[in-house]
Amino acid sequence: MPAEPGGPARDRQRARRSQRESVLDAWSELHGGIDPRDSFWVERWVLLSSACARPLVRLGATPNAITVCGAAVTAIAFAVTFAGRGWFAVAALVILLAAVLDGVDGAIAAQTGAATRWGRILDTLADRWSDIFLAGIVVMAGAPPWLGVVIAVLTLFLEGIRATAQAAGMVGPGAVTVWERPSRVILAVIATVMAAIVWQVGLSAGGAQALAAITAGIGAILAVIGVLQLLLAVFRQTRGLPA
Repeated sequence: MPAEPGGPARDRQRARRSQRESVLDAWSELHGGIDPRDSFWVERWVLLSSACARPLVRLGATPNAITVCGAAVTAIAFAVTFAGRGWFAVAALVILLAAVLDGVDGAIAAQTGAATRWGRILDTLADRWSDIFLAGIVVMAGAPPWLGVVIAVLTLFLEGIRATAQAAGMVGPGAVTVWERPSRVILAVIATVMAAIVWQVGLSAGGAQALAAITAGIGAILAVIGVLQLLLAVFRQTRGLPA
């Protein structure tokens, strides 16, 4: 009996599609039911994190170890900014590495079935640690310190609202706002890249500080919008729940 045309190739394609769907479903389960397929970029990020996690799984890496590494790498990125403007491009790359590790720990947990409550707590602590350092990096790039404080406080306030609402019975993250982890990472990367470019072209100190202030100001505005988005979502989801 002749083989079905394209049989083996079709089987491989189906297997890849099934694996892809499994990865997306596992991520959704770990993130409060958010479907990554709703966003092209989130879906691609989840799949990239899963691909990066596979060799680490084979090496025996644990989600908690990667979580700690990601937090440590963010602190290293902040430390690099003290080396001077010529190192800000390096800091941007280190921030991106930390962001990859931030996604990989969840992918390892999904692939190995090693997700635990302590792991979620540790991941949350590492995220807040990193959020503070990311705000500090924006300040080191030339933004006014008060703007860095505003960004850090609003970020912690947003996440505090989310955690309190979840403890009160809200299911999932409430809302995916404009000021989630990717936005915070992007702001820090933009700030460091701009600082590196400004150093290369020899822009005046006043001009460099103005650009950094504008960048940080945009971040602060996004943080305010994010807090308002989350507050509205929390109100809608919890107003009918008994105390």
